[in-house]
Parts: sequence; C-alpha cells; structure tokens
Amino acid sequence: MLNALKKLKKNVKESKTFLILGLGGIGYHLATRLLDEEYSVTVIEADPDLVRYADDNLDARIINGSAMSIDCWQEAGADQMDYMIAVTDNDAVNMMTCMIADKFGIACKIARVRSLDFGHKDSLLQGEDLKIDLVIHPEELTAQEIVRLIKLRSGNDIIDVAEGQIQLMGTRIHGESPLANMRLKDISHMHDEFRYRVVAVARGISTIIPGGEHELLPQDHVFIMTGHENLPRLMELTDVKQQHRHRVMVLGGGLVGRRVAELLEKSVEVKILEKDEKSAQELSFALQNAEILHGDGSDSSVLLSAGLLDMDTFITTTGDNETNIMSCVLVKNMMDAQNNHARHGQGKCIALVNKEDYLVLAATIGTDIALNKKILAGNEILKFIRRGELLSVAHLHGFDAEVVELVAAPNSPITKKPLAKLDPFYQGKLLIGGVFRDGAWQVAVGKTHIGDHERVIGVCLSLHLKEMRKLFSV
Repeated sequence: MLNALKKLKKNVKESKTFLILGLGGIGYHLATRLLDEEYSVTVIEADPDLVRYADDNLDARIINGSAMSIDCWQEAGADQMDYMIAVTDNDAVNMMTCMIADKFGIACKIARVRSLDFGHKDSLLQGEDLKIDLVIHPEELTAQEIVRLIKLRSGNDIIDVAEGQIQLMGTRIHGESPLANMRLKDISHMHDEFRYRVVAVARGISTIIPGGEHELLPQDHVFIMTGHENLPRLMELTDVKQQHRHRVMVLGGGLVGRRVAELLEKSVEVKILEKDEKSAQELSFALQNAEILHGDGSDSSVLLSAGLLDMDTFITTTGDNETNIMSCVLVKNMMDAQNNHARHGQGKCIALVNKEDYLVLAATIGTDIALNKKILAGNEILKFIRRGELLSVAHLHGFDAEVVELVAAPNSPITKKPLAKLDPFYQGKLLIGGVFRDGAWQVAVGKTHIGDHERVIGVCLSLHLKEMRKLFSV
C-alpha cells in the first residue's frame, strides 16, 4: 500500500498542467497533442465559434474570454499552471500575457511572436526582459526549414536523428523506380547488402506504417531509415541523384517567401513570382540579389516566361492552400513533360500547406515536401516541454507520423520479444527503426530484440504516440 501511494504521488507530481491562450492554428494543434499525451489542458479563447468547435472536439477545459482578462485567468486557475503558451494572433498580447503569467507564478512561459525584432540575442527586448522562456517565430522556422531542405541532396528530405548517426530519407517512388510495385519483404531479400527500413508511406490522404507485406506503388512518398554511412548506397538503391547546382523559384513574396529569399539570395539563384504588383515592387527594393517577377504563378504561360524549366526547386509560400498545392502539381507535370523523364525526380516542389488535413494529399499528388507552420512551431514547443523526457526527434513532412527517441524500461513490453513477434495490436501503428547498441546506433530489423535500458528510435502515427510510450514503460 505504501509503495502504491508513493507511485501515485510521483505520478501526480510529474503531471503537467497547461494554459493555452488562443485556439487558432498552433493552439488547437498543441492542445490536441498534449491531450493525446494525457496532460491537463485549459484554453482561453475569445472567438465563440472556435469555442463551440473545441467543446465538441477537445477533451479540454475551454473558457470563452479574452487572453487579457484577469478574471479569465483566475477562472482558469492560472496560479496552479506549470506552463502558459500564448499563441493568439496578436504579438503584443502574446508578449504581455507572459508578464501576466509571471505574476501568477507560472514557471514556464512560451509565446508565438511573428516579428523578428523580439526574442533574438541582438534584440532590444530579449526573452528574459519579457519574461518569456521560449519565443516561437513560425514563419522563421518554416523559412529555415525550407533553406535546410534546399541545401540537401537533390532537394530530398533528409533528416538526421540519433546525433546524425541515423538518417531518414524522404523520396517519391516514380514509375521507373526499381522499388515500384514490390513488397517490402521482397525488396529486403533482393537488396540485403546493408541495413535499411521503410518506416512510413504516404499514399492518397493516408499515412501507412508499413509491414513486410506492403507493396510500394508509383507516386507513393516514402521515408527510409538507414545508418549515415549507408546513405549514398540508399540513394543509389532508390535511384535518387545528388544535385550540385541550385536554382530556386518562390511563388509568393509574403513573410515566408521573402525570408527564404533573404537567406538564400547570396549563395543561390533565386526568383520570386509575386501576384500583387505593389508587393512585387516592395520586394524589388528590399532584396538586392533576388530577381522579382510580377505575375500569376497558377498560369502555365507565366511560369514558362519566368524561366520555370531552368529551375531546380519550386517553392509555393502563398497564403492559399489550393494555390500552393495545385501550382506544385502543375509545375511537376510541366517539368516532367519538358524533360521527357530524362531527369525525373530532379526538379523538386516544396509547398507550404496551412491545413493539416491537406498535408498527406499534397505529398502524394505532386508535392515532394509539404510543410506546415503550425506543426513546425508546435513541434518546437513540444521539444522544449519534453526536455529530459520523451524527445520528439522529428515530424515527417507531409506525413501524419512522428519520429521519437525512447528508453526501454526494464520488463516493459518492448523487451519481451523480438520486434517481428510483437503483439499484432501494434502493427500498422508503429515500428522500431533504430537501436543504440555497442556504442553506436544501428538500424533495427525484425530479429532485433530490444533489451532493458536500450535507447531506441521509433516511428509511429501521430495518433498513436501514447501507445508507443506504453510499449516502453511498465
């Protein structure tokens, strides 16, 4: 009985409470993720329509009111909160509420701030001045991620995990791919010279955590895990070519598009195609080394006149989901038709997709990589919250899937059997991709048996992160 009480007290102590200000975009995404992990969440939101929607879809306490109302804070029990996350649409409100949270004694304050004038080491007002523990700049995170992707081989999505010893390569299975129309177990038998695993497949509007019987189809978008030393061999196996020159066209000169050009224009040939004439003029004065063009990027003749077919990477960053996705579909077909498949897979399309429901669809109908500002910002916040606990290594772009690092507790379910013999309940929900063993990370396969205290890299559908954690705990 005494041990049970101690365990109960420990669980109560470790339970975290969150106050989220604002349900639009990032706020709703974060609330969903935190509730999935069984944390206590209270939200203050002024928009009654968002409140009604949240009441029907979120198992959180929702308070209809202003983020600046002290009465709402008191009703929420702010003095009992561990975290305050301010993600309203107003920068000033988000910064001010961090000061209010500090007065209530909330230990950790996080604020979404679009302006780059705050929160950096050279800013006049830094995080500590504003009582902010983490400043999130969604547009800056997105621009930096796009730049990272462009600088990678051939514009494919390559993600480093496990201190760079394990890499995940995202690529599309085209019709001429040696892997097209083959089952994974047959691929592994034919190409067993090194260890690798297909850990996620985006098909249509669905994300699949595949097993050996799954067949890869043309137009599938896949993530494959391997050791960093085997990445060149994996690229050869999947017929992915390395690309050495960089010519980029950006559709849309808003916050993200402009920032991408600023980060790239001194080292990469950049063109921005902007539909609004006034905005195009402003960009031409602000950006010295990028070429600014005025025109409608959804018009194929405009794209051709702008020099699309000489580009290596096409990026859509407008504020309209449909424009971003369909422009990528159009461009992909134009590139393939012009080159008669001679350089299939070389011209890459990256789309900014603001609606999460469209992400997997965008990744499968023509976009090589689909990015979402809410997810990028939310993952940065979750990574900060999880310091010292379960670490979210990465979100797979265009997939409804997570890569996580865990430690196997002694006698936890994962330690009972080799991976191939795990409970069928977990099939299609998660898989184990890598294990730290004998001082190095290695790709895990079906016969791998996870031992007590071993560190593991796992991949799971976002919805099943809780099941992944239970697999590693007692």
